[in-house]
Amino acid sequence: MFLKTSRYKDARRFEGGNSGDEQGVLRCKGVRPREIGAAVGVIEHVIQEGDRLDLLARHYYGDMRLWWRILDANPDLQSGVEVSLKDRAGDVILIPKAKE
Repeated sequence: MFLKTSRYKDARRFEGGNSGDEQGVLRCKGVRPREIGAAVGVIEHVIQEGDRLDLLARHYYGDMRLWWRILDANPDLQSGVEVSLKDRAGDVILIPKAKE
């Protein structure tokens, strides 16, 4: 179902029901999280006011759609929702090389 170039192409399928389980957790069909290895070829970037993951990806990779590579290398960033980084000025994040 995924393109052969998708980072999710090897992810295992999850076939849960649409109702809650005994703990009340809603389960649904989808894809299990993919395995994320250690980032390689990294540089450290000090977050400046106005930095966003997509803008950093454009700066370092020339492609703003690769923001997820930066997110993968920084497990302390919770999700792509933190794409703005506005509350993290002065923090250091890792920028991995674009391809493994």
